[in-house]
Formats: sequence, C-alpha cells, structure tokens
Amino acid sequence: MARTGDQGDSMSGDIFLAFSTANPVVLGSAKPLPAHSIPSEALSPLIGGVSEATEEAIINALVAGEDMAGAGGSFVYGLPNDRLRHLLKEDNRLQD
Repeated sequence: MARTGDQGDSMSGDIFLAFSTANPVVLGSAKPLPAHSIPSEALSPLIGGVSEATEEAIINALVAGEDMAGAGGSFVYGLPNDRLRHLLKEDNRLQD
C-alpha cells in the first residue's frame, strides 16, 4: 500500500493478510502444533505478487471515484483518468 501513498490504519477498513515463518503456538498449550509451511524461496514471489495486486486494487478504486458532494458543503473531486494515465506512462508504470 505504501507504493500508492497509503499506509493503512486501524480505522481504514483495509484488510491485511500476513505471513509468518514462525511455528504456530496456542496460548496456554504445552503441546506443540504441527507446522505447515512453504519453502522460504517461495515467499519473495508471493509477497511481490500480493504487493502488485494491492497496488492495482488501490489504483482501480481511485480511478472509479467520481466527483462527490458531502456533508457540510464538502466536495471531493474524482481523479482525472487522463492525467493519471499520463503520469503512469511518464513513470513507465503503464502497459499499453
């Protein structure tokens, strides 16, 4: 999410998925649980894929936004898609 300028917080409504290389532990249990894991070399591509999918989902949500009037006279402009495409193309982040 940081690639798109967001960090998320406890009130954002974002859903986070975390991966751990630690064995699971049940509080109060002296008996170890079986660990299920994937090889370490598989984590980097997995994390990279999650990062790319999250970045695209955020950009898709921004592009779908429209001008909107809110409570108390507030107003929010939708993201101009042509300007976004221009900026993404300048940064070599847009595939035609």
